[in-house]
This record gives sequence, structure tokens and C-alpha cells, in this order.
Amino acid sequence: MRILVLGGDGYLGWPAAMYFSVRGHEVHAVDNYFRRRAHRSAGTDSLTPILDALPPRAEAWRQVTGYRVGVTEGDLCDWSLVQRVFLEFRPEAVLHLGQVASAPYSVVGRDHAVFTLYNNLTATLNVLWAIRDLAPEAHLVKVGSLSALGTPNVDVEEGLLPVRHEGREDRLPFPARPTSWYHAAEAHDEANVRLACETWGLRATVLRQGTVYGVDTEETRIDRRLLTRFDYDGVFGTVLNRFCVQAVIGHPLTVYGRGGQTRGFLNLVDALRGYELAVRSTPEAGALRTFNQFTELFSVNDLAELVRRAGEGYGLEVRVEHLENPRVEAEEHDYGAKHAGLLDAGLDPHYLSEPFLHSVFARVEEFRDRVVTQAILPRVRWRPAR
Repeated sequence: MRILVLGGDGYLGWPAAMYFSVRGHEVHAVDNYFRRRAHRSAGTDSLTPILDALPPRAEAWRQVTGYRVGVTEGDLCDWSLVQRVFLEFRPEAVLHLGQVASAPYSVVGRDHAVFTLYNNLTATLNVLWAIRDLAPEAHLVKVGSLSALGTPNVDVEEGLLPVRHEGREDRLPFPARPTSWYHAAEAHDEANVRLACETWGLRATVLRQGTVYGVDTEETRIDRRLLTRFDYDGVFGTVLNRFCVQAVIGHPLTVYGRGGQTRGFLNLVDALRGYELAVRSTPEAGALRTFNQFTELFSVNDLAELVRRAGEGYGLEVRVEHLENPRVEAEEHDYGAKHAGLLDAGLDPHYLSEPFLHSVFARVEEFRDRVVTQAILPRVRWRPAR
């Protein structure tokens, strides 16, 4: 297939581009390097050293494997660029990862919130219009966030939610309850994708993705130049990746609040396999299919304990420290979400284990001199100081 990977320079997008390329697909990647610029502005960086742009990454991939990944450097909010990419590449599938994907970044202030919503919604709308007008048979796989639905006291359905109210019944989209402007953008994006499918007869899958962890895939291990980025800071770093860095450098594991916050998690390798399963199974015209993409549920306290135990087995002394929660969220709650769709489609999960954490510790040790320690603690608060 011809697969267009939007956000192809990112933590998920770059390994996805290689994953599809080595499996014989024609792949084209697009990125405007937003995350690189945001890190430079903040004085932070990826733990792993990555080549300075997509063209040298794609050239390294060609040199090492013989496979090719096409590259366009540019902004998905630029309609003329989106038109050109679709006209020239004629994608059969579009993996959409091209978005600002950080809750802390989106709540820094008014300008960050406005930019997050403008960027994410405009990019997705441009992609939807490009599919409608230039590639109407293409299948859009939009990667969203499971956290956009909040932490309801009922299980989060993968499809429509059966509702009975005042004697009448219907099946409706699961109500969103975002806790950041980024998650609000994800909820709005899903509504826009649904509207486009029902109005124009497009084909789309939304993957409500949990938190992805890990640093290596089969492809990134081939050559050091093929590494994907690994963020651990307080703005773009995710909790388990951050904990692994903290364990190795002797920094306490920073648990926000009481630590009962429970979310869905999945291994980076399983994320890529989920994209493949979604791409190769195309829904009918006019249909939006939704999958909850995760393999296990953990509370933050669960993760801290797993990392502490794994650290002991690795020879590390790991301490856990509870901080005042900078976020506005339920710190203790019951949480359930259904996630049978991708499992039924053939996903063979890689569950979190101590040997896996040891492998991440080893990667962190390799690049520990790149850690910016002062960037680890949270510097963004959901509520302004009083």
C-alpha cells in the first residue's frame, strides 16, 4: 500500500514509517518539527540522540536497509502543502500522528491552548478535505487519546454507547470529558472525523490510544542512527518513561498526588502493530470505527512500585516521592475500558515486565549524560498560583 505517515519525525511516527517500509509498503512521512522547536525553546531534548531532520533519517534508513521513506518537511495547517502531498503521493492509507500531543504544553497559557487547538483541528480538517477531494478511497487512521474520555464510573466502550433515557433508546458516541486543552482537541477531532465519514462517505478508524512506553523496536535496533526520540521531561515525557530515567539517575520517582490515577498503557511495539492491524482492515464507506488501543491498566502507584522492584533487581536504589499534583484530575477512582478490538484482530500483546524495564534502564544508562535533570520536575500547573 501507499501509506502516508503524518508526524513522521515523532516518537511514534518515525518508528511507524520504518515499520511499514520494511514490510514492503510505499511510505511517505510529513513533519514540521514542532516538538524539536518546543524542546529547543525550553532547553530540553530527547534522551536518545536523533539525527537532525527527516531527510538524513530517511537516508540512513535507505543506506542500512535498502528501503526508502519519502519525506516532506512542512506544516499540515498549510493547505497548499497538504494538497501537494496528496496529489503527488496518492495515499491509500493515512496514519495521522501529526499533532501537538501534550496535556501540560496545552495548559501553559492562553497562547499554548489556542495554538494546540488551532494546530490539531486545522491539520485534521485539512487532511479530511484532502481525502474527500483527492483520495476518496483512502482509509484514515487517526491516533487520538483514550484520556480524552476522562475517567467515568462506567466502562469506556470501543464503539457507540447504548443509552436509554425516558423510555427511549439509542447508540451514541461515548461522551468526552477532557482534562486539558490537548484532550479537548482530541475529542473535537474525533467528532470532526465522524462528521466527515457520515457526510462524505469517508472511511476512518480512530485509535483512542493509551500511554505508550519503551524506546526500541526491531527497526531502531538496527543502527544507532535509526533511534526514535525518548522524552522524559515534565512537558512531553510520559510517566513510565520518566520513571525509568529517574530510577537510573538516582532521582526519586515523582508520583503526582495520591497516585491512584489509572490509565491504559501499551508497549511501543504493540502501538506499531496496532497501526498495522487498523490500516490493513478498512471499514465500509461512511463508517467510523473506534478502538481503545492499550493492553494493560495501571495506576501511577502501580507503575512506581513496578519500577522500584525492577530497579532493585537491576542494582539501583529507587525511591518514590509524592508531589503536590500540578494537574486537575481525579487522583483515586475506579476505571475500566474495553479493548478487545485489536486483540480480536490479532494483536499479541507484550506485557510490562521486569526484564523489559531492565532493557529500558540499559538504554537510559547509555545516554544518561544527556539527561537535563532540572527539566524532570513539573513546571506547568493546571491552575494559576494564588
